[in-house]
Amino acid sequence: MDFKQITSTQNSYIKELVLLKDKSKNRKQSRLFLIEGEREISLAIKGKYEITTILFYPELFSEVALDTLKIGAAEVIEVSKEVYQKLAHRSTTEGIIAIAKNKLHSIESLQFNTPNPLLLIAEAPEKPGNIGAILRTADAANVDAVIIANPKTDLYNPNIIRSSVGCLFTNQIATGSTDEIITFLNQNNIAIYSAILQEAVNYHEQNYTNASAIVVGTEADGLSDAWRKASKQNIKIPMQGEIDSMNVSVAAGILIFEAKRQRNFK
Repeated sequence: MDFKQITSTQNSYIKELVLLKDKSKNRKQSRLFLIEGEREISLAIKGKYEITTILFYPELFSEVALDTLKIGAAEVIEVSKEVYQKLAHRSTTEGIIAIAKNKLHSIESLQFNTPNPLLLIAEAPEKPGNIGAILRTADAANVDAVIIANPKTDLYNPNIIRSSVGCLFTNQIATGSTDEIITFLNQNNIAIYSAILQEAVNYHEQNYTNASAIVVGTEADGLSDAWRKASKQNIKIPMQGEIDSMNVSVAAGILIFEAKRQRNFK
C-alpha cells in the first residue's frame, strides 16, 4: 500500500509534532498529543481516544503489524529514520507514533457502574514518574476513577504516558480543584479517607466497602488542610523505620489494595 511519506526533519508538520511532544502549551492549545508504542496506542484506542494520524518507520514497524491496529479513519504517514528519531521519546522504541485528541477530564463526566465506587485521589502530584505509577496502581486495582486535585503536570506529558505504560488510557480520570472535588464527593455521598498523620488511625481499621475515596498527597507537602477537615477519617500507614513518609505511589498502592481486599477484589 502506498502511504504519504515524510523524510525531512525540517518538514513543517514534523516541526509542529516536535512542539507537541516537548511543550505542554502546544498540547493544550491544539488538544492533541503524541502516543508512542503499539501497546500504548492499542490501549488508547480501547479507551476511546480519537486517533487522527499514525506515523510509522517501516524498518521497525511493518505494514502487516499496522493492519492489526484498529485505527479507523486515521491518516497513515511513512517516515524516515531521521524523522522518527526526532519524534520518538524513548531510547528503545517500536517504530510507531500516533497523534490523538485529548479528553477534558471534567469531574462532571465521571460515571460509576456501581453504587459503591472506589476512587483514588492524588493532590498536586508533580513528578511524571509518580503520576504514572499511581495510574498503574489504579489500573491494577481496577478502581472506578482516579482524580487529580490541583494538577501541576500536564496529563499528556510523554513521561506520564511512558511511566504509566499506557494506564493513562485505561483509567477513568478527572481533574479539578480540591474544593471542587470535595464538593463532588459530598454530593455523591462518597466517604473521604485522607492519608494524613494528624488525628489519624491505622488504615486497616477502617471499612472501605461503601462508596469511598482514598486521598494521598505529595511526600514533600502532604495534603492540604481542606482534606483533613472534609475527611470522614484520616488514615495512616504504620511506619517502623526512621522516617515518617514513603513514596506516594507506594502509599496509594497499600491503601487501595486494602480497600480491594475488603471488597474481596470484586
